Amino acid sequence: MTNENWQGINIKGGNPIIKDNNIIFESPEENPPNNILFQGSANFVGRELELRIVSEKLHKSSVVAISAMSGMGGVGKTELATQYARRYEADYSGGICWLSARELNLAAQVVQFASEQMKLEVPQQNVNGEALSLSEQVTWCWRNWRPQQGLVLVVLDDVTELESCREFLPSSNRFRVLITTRRRNLDSNIYEIPLDVLSAPEALQLLTALVGETKVKRELETAKELCEWLGYLPLGLELVGGYIAKKPPNWTIAKMLQRLKEQQLKDEALNVEQQKLQKTLSTAQRGVLAAFELSWLELEHRTQNVAILLSLFAPGIFIWEWVESTVGSLKWVASDADTANEQLYERNLIQWVEDTDGNYKIKIHPLIREFLKVKLALSEQAYDLKSAFVKTFVEIAQTISPPLTQENIKLLKDAIPHLAEVAQNLTDVLSNENLSQPFVGLGRFYQEQGLYTLAEPWYEGCISALKARFGEEHPEVAATCNNLALLYRSQGKYMEAEPLYLKALSLEQELLGEEHLEVATTYNNLAVLYKRQGRYTEAEPLYLKALSLRQKLLGEEHPEVASNCNNLGMLYESQGRYTEAEPLLLKALELWQRLSGEEHPHVAFAYSNLGILYERQGRYTEAEPLLLKALSLRQRLLGDEHPDVATSYNNLAVLYKSQGRYTEAESLYLKALELEQRLLGEEHPDVATAYHNLAFLYYSQGRYIETEPLYLKVLELRQRLLGEEHPDVATTYKSLAELYDNWALVYDNQGRYAEAELLYLKLLSLTQRLLGEEHRDVLTSYNHLAGIYYSQGRYIEAEPLLLKALSLRQMLLGEEHSDVAISYNNLAQLYYSQGKYTEAEPMYLKALSLMQRPLLEEHSWIAISYNNLAVIYERQGRYTEAEPIYLKALSLMQMLLGEEHPDVATSYNNLAGIYYSQGRYTEAEPVLLKALELEQRLLGEEHRAVATTYHNLAQLYEKQGRYTEAEPLCLKALSLMQRLLGEKHYEVANSYNILGQLYNSQGRYIEAEPLFLKALELRQRLLGEEHPDVATSYNSLAQLYNSQGKYTQAEPLLLKALRIVEQRLGVAHHNTITIRKNLEWVRDEISKS
Repeated sequence: MTNENWQGINIKGGNPIIKDNNIIFESPEENPPNNILFQGSANFVGRELELRIVSEKLHKSSVVAISAMSGMGGVGKTELATQYARRYEADYSGGICWLSARELNLAAQVVQFASEQMKLEVPQQNVNGEALSLSEQVTWCWRNWRPQQGLVLVVLDDVTELESCREFLPSSNRFRVLITTRRRNLDSNIYEIPLDVLSAPEALQLLTALVGETKVKRELETAKELCEWLGYLPLGLELVGGYIAKKPPNWTIAKMLQRLKEQQLKDEALNVEQQKLQKTLSTAQRGVLAAFELSWLELEHRTQNVAILLSLFAPGIFIWEWVESTVGSLKWVASDADTANEQLYERNLIQWVEDTDGNYKIKIHPLIREFLKVKLALSEQAYDLKSAFVKTFVEIAQTISPPLTQENIKLLKDAIPHLAEVAQNLTDVLSNENLSQPFVGLGRFYQEQGLYTLAEPWYEGCISALKARFGEEHPEVAATCNNLALLYRSQGKYMEAEPLYLKALSLEQELLGEEHLEVATTYNNLAVLYKRQGRYTEAEPLYLKALSLRQKLLGEEHPEVASNCNNLGMLYESQGRYTEAEPLLLKALELWQRLSGEEHPHVAFAYSNLGILYERQGRYTEAEPLLLKALSLRQRLLGDEHPDVATSYNNLAVLYKSQGRYTEAESLYLKALELEQRLLGEEHPDVATAYHNLAFLYYSQGRYIETEPLYLKVLELRQRLLGEEHPDVATTYKSLAELYDNWALVYDNQGRYAEAELLYLKLLSLTQRLLGEEHRDVLTSYNHLAGIYYSQGRYIEAEPLLLKALSLRQMLLGEEHSDVAISYNNLAQLYYSQGKYTEAEPMYLKALSLMQRPLLEEHSWIAISYNNLAVIYERQGRYTEAEPIYLKALSLMQMLLGEEHPDVATSYNNLAGIYYSQGRYTEAEPVLLKALELEQRLLGEEHRAVATTYHNLAQLYEKQGRYTEAEPLCLKALSLMQRLLGEKHYEVANSYNILGQLYNSQGRYIEAEPLFLKALELRQRLLGEEHPDVATSYNSLAQLYNSQGKYTQAEPLLLKALRIVEQRLGVAHHNTITIRKNLEWVRDEISKS
């Protein structure tokens, strides 16, 4: 009659990750993504026919529609695309994606759009663990577009070569692609809308809008001639309009035309650079160049210098503050930037555009940028300008450090094309010490978003640039190898990371000598890698080397020494070496407090890690104030909206879960999840971890229906983001398999066992492949697989797996490790279930002895071990030995968890069981009533544990002959089990069996028989014919027939029961012995008759 909670095989468990249905997460209503920055010109004229043609062609096609607007530079292609997108925005409920073909990486723009605008986390690997190419990632983005319904407009601006773009174009018919290009006949399969210059009336209309109707009417014919001379190009007209607007009212259009003609003659006789440019321009564009040159001559010298500086920016938008920063680096007067801003804007040489957040940014027409590039080539200050420009972006690169929040990414994204321009085209002016900075900044920008494929080429490019300048053997090469190794480590690509770390270490030792801080850093990084892989014995000496080096080079009182103490302490914590971990973590805390003061993020980090250690040890009252301190510090120092605050919520939730404070834990897990979703976006590896932790809480509470969709979501996220061959995917398989394993156990669903077994086998294969046979995770997989077989009564298959797990633990962790105790406990439980009590007892004693050492007697594991040992003694009839151990387990639970805890009620149940077994019924009853009262108060009446205690109490009353009190309890328990678990559940079968036994004891045979038959039929269907519980049903039914003298009906049932228990439990099991004796008695009675 004992409660099974403590007696099931102890091979479940596992901890949620600490940094390190039906619950339905409804998607919020999706707004169509849109990244158009430009509002469009207020002076837009004409082009109505072209707009209608674009709309018609893009809406007509039943397949993906691609149209191209072609025309020379300055004709207004981008402006027309902007006007179309703005005017027809409502037609594209799926969103509008604006891509600049001039920028360096079109694929990166698509991936970035998916990440920022749609909050999608683009997978880096396929389900087989193979890296996805950028082209494959872009294809994934098109296929997973959000929202899922509605037309999508993709604008591909300023295409020069279609072949370089073709593989990145969408193929679904919901997409409409609009291309702008200077090239005619771009592709025969693309409908081309030639965009010629404005018509004469349209050009005159634009000029009128720019200079005023009065002026044009006064010189109408000259105005027409001016439009014709400018080739009817909108850009030329805008430049002229800006020029005239700055002149006195008496300035005539005729005078403007004369100046342009004179300027063109000068341009044709200018230097080589100018002549080269002239050859690339059409007649109309040469008119634009003349207009530009006239405007140029009107600029102050200092404005001209700023304008030349603007040519260094990548195509696209930029922020004026970057111009001001560069001006500052050049030691120019600060007001120079302000003056230039005004003069360039007034003359239409720059455009101010408003983004969707209401911020103003700068845009330069590509043709103007080309003109300015010529000015840069001619400038004597070119090198100084480039140096100051790269300095601005090196400083930006240096700010890109983890963790990057959504807000950080938003602030940085506009700088990325310009940082890429520096990395790809301006490395010659980067100083030696800054050469790696743009590359590393770009790598980190993408890495922190989980965009590993986009990050990798920047780290590789950095190595190439460093080697080109310094050669193979240079400290900076070693540093970048470290960065690339970290990228691979983040992806779980440990095999690729290790040789890079070793290469970095070898280079540093050779170039800098053994006693150098960089060497210490690489020892530490390599140790982190080995710790991640579970290679603890290899990690430890590296951590110790790093610590020793830093102590020697920096002295004892240094933050990096504190950091090393912390890392080594957390390694020991992972190994269960808690007594060694604690002084190191305390030392790290004291050092950081002394060196940085109490109000510092490092101190919060130290409090957090020390709290985690105490939680692991079951020292909950010491852990809580530390974790609360860490949370409070982080909120005060970093603000509520920070990833470290989410980490603190998570760590506190783990503690509360361990204490059974589930309501508080759930609230914190949800807070952590919501915060990370807000900061990092929905599809991020850390968000997947937050879902995993919440799912684990529900799993721990038995809320399996809510757990499953979360685990499945985590698995799908991790497979997509990290690839199949990643340790976190293996962890999710384990969690899902545990869920199905327990689901099958609780609900007796054999299909769930089959699902769990498949997942455990998959997990075992994956961990063996990723980590090798001799790894901690491999032994865990053996353990879990054994648990499945144990739950199904497949003891012969379970035993060799448990022995393998024990052997691996002893080899990897040493005989004295607390985890070895778990293996001893599991084997003991298996032997107990087989009735091999003499083999089980020494295993339990070994487990208890090992647990007591590191945990100092004060941990729930000790209580579990005491309980398991007491069960063995009880089954052997060694009641005087069992009772004090049960009392010890109860006392320990009360001390650790307080009186008001469900596990304390379980201990009361177990203690009552020993009294029941001894016939001490009057002592058993108040203990059972206490357990029942606790469970009703803590868990509510509608709980399975309450039904179990009703059963236990009913069986007690039955033994006392108090049948009228026993029956309503049996009926209550049956009704509860049916309501909570459904009719087809093994606990319902147990309830039928217990009620049948009560009626049998009362001689109510007619009522007892259908109950026994129901129990038998349920067990056969749920557990299979070969399960020991089926044998129990055969035995119960046989005993009923014995009571009625129906011996010939009883005998075949007992034969069936005996065959099952001999095969499943062995010939020496107490159940086997009991059934054999029952069979002998029945045969004696048959022979007498």
